[in-house]
Amino acid sequence: MKSSATLRRLCDCTPAEKTLYTSYLLVVGLGYLMAMVYLYTSHAGHDQRPGVSLEDVAANYYGNRSGTRLEAAIRGPMAGYISAEDRTEVVAWLKSGASRADYQVSVEPILERSCTGCHNPRSGLQVPDLTSYAAVQQVAEVDLGESLHTLMKLSHIHLFGIGLLLFTVGMIFRLAEMRGWIKVSLIALPFAAMLADILAWFLTKQDPVYATVVVIAGGLLGLSLTLQILLSLWQLWVPPRGAPREAE
Repeated sequence: MKSSATLRRLCDCTPAEKTLYTSYLLVVGLGYLMAMVYLYTSHAGHDQRPGVSLEDVAANYYGNRSGTRLEAAIRGPMAGYISAEDRTEVVAWLKSGASRADYQVSVEPILERSCTGCHNPRSGLQVPDLTSYAAVQQVAEVDLGESLHTLMKLSHIHLFGIGLLLFTVGMIFRLAEMRGWIKVSLIALPFAAMLADILAWFLTKQDPVYATVVVIAGGLLGLSLTLQILLSLWQLWVPPRGAPREAE
C-alpha cells in the first residue's frame, strides 16, 4: 500500500487521469496561443509600423495624446476594415477640425461603408456609435487610451479567470518530479507576473514608460505557464527513470 505521505507522480496516474490531464493541458495551451494572437492583432499598428512594439503597448493604455480615439482606432485595431485612401481622408478631416460640413460630404459615406455595420446602437456590441455627427464627435476627441472603467473590468476578469487557470494547471504540475525550489518558483512566478502585469496597466495609463513592465510581466507569465504545461505533458507520458519520490 502506498504511504499517504508520499506524493503521487504524474507517471503514476491512471490512463484515464493521464488522458484527462493531457486533454486539459492541450486545450489550455491552445487557448493561450489564441489569446496571444488576439493580443497581437489588437495591439499591432498603433505606431503605424508592422508588428507590436513598446509604443503600441503604451498607446493602448496611455493613448495617443497627439491624436484622437478615432484616428488611433483606424490606424490600429480597426485598420483592416478601412482602405488606406479612406483612412487618409478621415485623418485629414480630423486634423482639419472635424467640421460638420466636411463630415457630411466626405466622412459620413466612408463610415457608412466601412464602420456602421457594427458601430450602431442596434448591433448590441459594446462599441462606439458612428452613425451620426454628434456620435462621431465623441471619438474625435484626444485619445487617452483605455478608460479607468475598462481597466477595472479587464482586471477583475483576468484576476478571476487567469487565477483559476493557473491554479488548475498548477495542481497538475505539482505532481511533476524536479528540485523543490524549481517547482515552487514555476508555480509562484505566473501569479506574481499576472499581478505585476495588471498593476502595470494602471501605471502605464499614467506614464507610458511602464509599458516595459507590461511586456516583461506578460512574457514571464507566458513562459512559466508554457513550461508547466510542457513539463507536465512530458512526465505524464515519459516518466523520469530512477527518480526518488518526493514528500508532500
